[in-house]
Amino acid sequence: MKNIVIFGAPGSGKGTQSDLIIEKYGLGHISTGDVLRSEIKKGSHLGKTAQSFIDNGQLIPDELMVNILAKVYDGFGKVHAGVIFDGFPRTIPQAEALKKMLSERGHNVAAMIELDVPEDELMKRLINRGKESGRADDNEDTIKKRLVVYHSQTQPLIEWYKNEGIHHHINGLGNLDTIFADISKVIDGIKG
Repeated sequence: MKNIVIFGAPGSGKGTQSDLIIEKYGLGHISTGDVLRSEIKKGSHLGKTAQSFIDNGQLIPDELMVNILAKVYDGFGKVHAGVIFDGFPRTIPQAEALKKMLSERGHNVAAMIELDVPEDELMKRLINRGKESGRADDNEDTIKKRLVVYHSQTQPLIEWYKNEGIHHHINGLGNLDTIFADISKVIDGIKG
């Protein structure tokens, strides 16, 4: 089983690369962003609660996210090829909660793949995505807030995963196929 955390700032290409990984390796995909957007669209209590945090450029509370994640993860069944966690964890307490949740099921995170993209490129990508998709959270003010939150709360995870011995740095700038080839080398190297 190859459970993978795909990691990077908003706009680093996590969704695009996740799609390629899923296609090649048959992994499941849990995108907290997609799960939350779905709940918001449904107008559920969770969706309304999440929307208030997102509108302020804040992260969703850990307990709420871990509960959602466990439910979605269990939906893949007891035996599967693995899952890509996209957009989670975002803090060290979340990483610890994910490790615990997986451990309770006899599973683990096999690799954390970090897509590293310079901030000026992230801003360009996100503003373009906002124009193309109409996503309300892809505007300059919200993007700046999201990047501040990312740098202050999320980047310490890189060190945490380095200490776990499963961190893999990938240059997320450049040709899509080259980036995916680098990611594939990491996944192919996982003992499964």
